[in-house]
Amino acid sequence: MSDNAATLHRKGTLLVVAAAICWSLGGLIARQITAEAWVIVGWRGAIAAIALLIFLLIRDGRGAWTHFRNMGPGGIGVGLCFAAASISFVIALQHATVALILVVQSTAPLIAGLLAWIWMRERLGWPRILAMLVALGGILLMVSKAEGHADALGMTLSGVIAASFAIATVLTRRYSHVRMTPATCLGTAIMGVIGFAMAGTQALDVSNSDLFYLFLFGAVQLAIGLILFTTGARLIPAAEAALISLVETVLGAFWVFLFLDENPGIYALYGGALVLGAVAGNTLYDQRRAARQPLNVA
Repeated sequence: MSDNAATLHRKGTLLVVAAAICWSLGGLIARQITAEAWVIVGWRGAIAAIALLIFLLIRDGRGAWTHFRNMGPGGIGVGLCFAAASISFVIALQHATVALILVVQSTAPLIAGLLAWIWMRERLGWPRILAMLVALGGILLMVSKAEGHADALGMTLSGVIAASFAIATVLTRRYSHVRMTPATCLGTAIMGVIGFAMAGTQALDVSNSDLFYLFLFGAVQLAIGLILFTTGARLIPAAEAALISLVETVLGAFWVFLFLDENPGIYALYGGALVLGAVAGNTLYDQRRAARQPLNVA
């Protein structure tokens, strides 16, 4: 049984890491899009919803509709959380720098850990708390020398991103017996409807170049990332899933440096090393602990 628990934990970890890699491409892709924010929200949500629906139909056939009906409050909550986080991220970019958004967003593991402890009695333990604090310190170091600004709306939306992601992570773990891909499909559809409603006729005025990058933004970066995350997050502790997702922050800065020649500076290198070290250390600790525990996944 312990071997099964360790195998499931390893699978969950790899899936969440893969999701973080997908999501880390967001900044690189967004830099290529010239459309207005609400236009981006609408098209990104619609494209992601279609991609997720196609995936569900291929995987489950007619059974996909049964999964939609069986989402329950947990699935609806996950969908609303991802819709809120995705919309907030796009709009927040108009009111705050990426650096400041990431600082606030990096509190998600702490929020998820606290919620999981209160609701499901998932123990954090000092090793995971230490890893969270080291990772948070690493992100603060990454942006410590970055010039930035943020108004009240930008900081508020950044807080919404962190809280929404944390709640979605805990819900995915709490309702691990529920397929959450339909929930994310619902969330992206909500995102698309809101975006198009707010954009109005501007949503129709999109260049071919923007459509290409919007497809990548919705179908690849968002949809595939959501599939990987909701599959993996149900197999590992909520706080750990949120902590691993911080890899997105480090890789996001790396992709921009590699492809757009935006040098994040030496502090970003040191901070990124701290984040990756904290995530790797916590993952190894949890992997060994999982190997000693019986299987406990619905």
